[in-house]
Amino acid sequence: MASELKYAVFGSGSWATAIVKMLCENLNEVGWYMRNKQTIDYIKKHQHNPSYLSSVEFNLSQLKLSNDINNTANYADVLIFVIPSAFVFKELEKLTIDITDKIVVSAVKGIIPETGLLVGEHFHDNYKIPFENIGVIAGPCHAEEVALERLSYLTISCADPKKAQAIADALSSDYIKTKISDDIIGTEYAVMLKNIYAIAAGIAHGLGYGDNFQSVLMSNAIREMKRFIKKMHKMKRNINNSAYLGDLLVTGYSVFSRNRMFGNMIGKGYTVKSAMMEMSMVAEGYYATKSAHLLNEKNKKKTRLPIINAVYAILYEGKDAKKEFKKLTEKLD
Repeated sequence: MASELKYAVFGSGSWATAIVKMLCENLNEVGWYMRNKQTIDYIKKHQHNPSYLSSVEFNLSQLKLSNDINNTANYADVLIFVIPSAFVFKELEKLTIDITDKIVVSAVKGIIPETGLLVGEHFHDNYKIPFENIGVIAGPCHAEEVALERLSYLTISCADPKKAQAIADALSSDYIKTKISDDIIGTEYAVMLKNIYAIAAGIAHGLGYGDNFQSVLMSNAIREMKRFIKKMHKMKRNINNSAYLGDLLVTGYSVFSRNRMFGNMIGKGYTVKSAMMEMSMVAEGYYATKSAHLLNEKNKKKTRLPIINAVYAILYEGKDAKKEFKKLTEKLD
């Protein structure tokens, strides 16, 4: 089934570039949408993305590049969206063709701010995509390690196991191991939440907390994630699986983690604006923090989220990071 389907990736960042690389290991042709025509022209001339994972060289005969979102969406059967959550809504406004018969896969690590919906929910509600045609790509997997072809793992979630397996097969290679899951909502929330906890880990590091505290922070983070996801979508799941705990750990500890880097800057005294200006990549956890906070506030019976609340207070209420983390240390066990 994987070889029969045409695939396209929407986005131009490091994770989008990594996914295109993975697909090119198995497919003769891959559609690739990016809004910037200059980036497309550069790739056509130099065979690599000028801004992200520039060490990855592409065989141009495999790429169907376009800056027309409708052209790319019309070409493919499987549409993999890797656009930062803050920009998904605006990009999708350009989409005019009917995509109800497409398989839509989210590799977006966050909630769409304008609707407060998970990406899959947004496509279901606004583009009439059946839930069995919606998938999610979860880690633990850093784009930078894909570029280096270091052994990495992906979890593909979809209500239809045949479609999940087809997508998994298209992404698999000697250095990419895949498994499938039916927990679409849980994995998509996990992908969003782990970025918030990575910001917390970065803030802690920037403030001078050591490894002992970091381990306690991550231990509490996975339990907090479990409470949040269970509240949003109750089903049988093992929160210690790679798609949840594994992805949390790699995002919280890795030197490649942009969210940890962002948090580290905040902990060292940067303002949110100055930290964002210094980073060349989007820290999805910044937007995810507000979304998670608002979702919890809407619940009549709020979930206990001390870590998310502390990060929200620092990023959105201008609270002092040192004081907030001092209070947080008393709430962890």
